Amino acid sequence: MSNQGMLAADARRSLLESIVESSDDAITAKTLAGVILSWNRGAERIYGYTADEIIGKPVALLNPAGEPDEMPRVLGRIRNGERVDQYETVRVRKDGRAITVSLTISPIYDAEKNLIGVSSIARDVTERKKADESLRVASLYARSLIEASLDPLVTISVAGKITDVNQATISATGVAREGLIGTDFADYFTEPDKAREGYQQVFSKGSVTNYPLTIRHRDGKVMDVLYNSSVYKNAQGEVLGAFAAARDVASQKQASQYARSLIEASPDPLVTISPEGKITDVNEGTIKVTGVLREKLIGTDFLDYFTEPERARKGYRQVFSQGFVTDYPLTIRHRDGHFTDVLYNASVYKDVQGNVLGVFAAARDVTAQKRAEAELTDQRTKLDRLAELERFQKLTVGRELKMIELKKEIAELKDKMLVASES
Repeated sequence: MSNQGMLAADARRSLLESIVESSDDAITAKTLAGVILSWNRGAERIYGYTADEIIGKPVALLNPAGEPDEMPRVLGRIRNGERVDQYETVRVRKDGRAITVSLTISPIYDAEKNLIGVSSIARDVTERKKADESLRVASLYARSLIEASLDPLVTISVAGKITDVNQATISATGVAREGLIGTDFADYFTEPDKAREGYQQVFSKGSVTNYPLTIRHRDGKVMDVLYNSSVYKNAQGEVLGAFAAARDVASQKQASQYARSLIEASPDPLVTISPEGKITDVNEGTIKVTGVLREKLIGTDFLDYFTEPERARKGYRQVFSQGFVTDYPLTIRHRDGHFTDVLYNASVYKDVQGNVLGVFAAARDVTAQKRAEAELTDQRTKLDRLAELERFQKLTVGRELKMIELKKEIAELKDKMLVASES
């Protein structure tokens, strides 16, 4: 080899030595008997031994106590021409702390292609393993929570495909997990287009709340649900999909229908009013007393249907400020012009958190009662007048009788005087 060639070879060797020494990974060489021949700074950092302390000693010094030496098995694979990549095992540092390392082991040959030893590159993956284990435990915990839920839970890809489900979803649809995953989310509802619009809304807005859908079971039965859904993202903030939870509202609908039946069964006008004074619901009694259809009443001002709008406004404001009113008098004006006198009893109603949602008001028709009271008052007035006339008549008759008696006495007195004069 020429001097120039030797210089070039020395330069390459120096470069390789610099690369090895500057690596954060442990790069070592060992004989076929497992005796350590070289030890870089990365090995010092990972294992805690300096090169002077470890070179010439068996690599088995790094094995956990009581564990069999792995080197014969690894050398067997190397002799068979294999390259051992990403082999994870446990090693013990100088300070006694066990670490997990990922090893890549390669053969070392001499100039005649004879196997004379092995080199290894080791990376400390202890923290990564801990993180992986923590992630695994967290994943198992999350899966346990998901499966424990009685609500159907599902994850959906950006393309609208189901990527995961829980047991409640399987029960709601009658389809096995492997039959659900990869299929269109919209396919399991009575209104597929509405379901598709719902998850598209999640991806465009980030979430939806109480989105009504009806799940169709494979045997034909249906389940009314309200979906709450939001997107989930990776560490870079990129949207990966949507997580959706469905709440079965069948019992809620039954309760609502029961309440509606009670409301409609009442002959009294019943109405609910928002904090802004807008009508949010009415019963048939209110429709009859106003002559206005339900869809025309809802959303309009409560006070528009009374002969004294300001008094009506004052009444519902009093409910919001005090919580209720009792026997509040108003007069409802029918669209044909006739009036109905009523007494309102009203109170606020709240959500489960105690927030006031509106006012529930019931009106009792007192038109007949007021008419009867007016007639009774008129009758009493007439009776009082008659009694007064009777008293006047008695007084007049008494006076006339007294005059007659007085005239009679005067006549008798005159007669007596006449007789006396003649005698």
